[in-house]
Amino acid sequence: MSQAVAPSLSLHRPLSGQPVSVRRPTREEAEEAVRTLIRWAGDDPAREGLLGTPERIVRAYQEFFSGYGEDPVALLQRTFEETNGYDEIVALKDIRFESHCEHHIAPIIGKVHVAYLPDKRVVGISKLARLVDVFAKRLQIQEKMTAQIANTLDDVLQPKGVAVVIEAAHQCMTTRGVHKPGITMVTSRMLGAFRDDPLSRREVLAMIGTPGGAKLDNV
Repeated sequence: MSQAVAPSLSLHRPLSGQPVSVRRPTREEAEEAVRTLIRWAGDDPAREGLLGTPERIVRAYQEFFSGYGEDPVALLQRTFEETNGYDEIVALKDIRFESHCEHHIAPIIGKVHVAYLPDKRVVGISKLARLVDVFAKRLQIQEKMTAQIANTLDDVLQPKGVAVVIEAAHQCMTTRGVHKPGITMVTSRMLGAFRDDPLSRREVLAMIGTPGGAKLDNV
């Protein structure tokens, strides 16, 4: 009997060309792939303790990578112009996120600080947190995620400036490979006034903080 084919998944890639369509395997195919990996690890997927593991992992992947099903541009479309002339920095600090590195599918856990200098429009602050999640819940590298958040804000809101700072721990470094726990990676992306005007840059960094006194380099 032929197996049903899962629908394709449209990956929204704003600022980088047309969306890419990827065929999702069926749930059965995904679960069989997990069984293969269990056998590769050296265990028996048919033993009692592992019988439900493929199903649980597939459900977990649906949560871990739900960002592929969301359009970050559409998320920011609803904006507000009634600000009574407010034209100072808007900042949201310490947005916790959980992601997975695209090289080892190991967890990346940290926080994001997002700030922008409005021109004519502002966006609800919950949308900033959701924007972080859209990109975090994909296979990522921290540098790319930093740029994606900043570039999307800049493209959709067209503010006078955007600043994004991410600080995170990478389990691909702490639980495998070099085994170096306690290391935090810091990346930043400054656009508009925050890149071009040293005073504006210092002001936004004073608001969101410089983790550990580190010097932040542009991505």
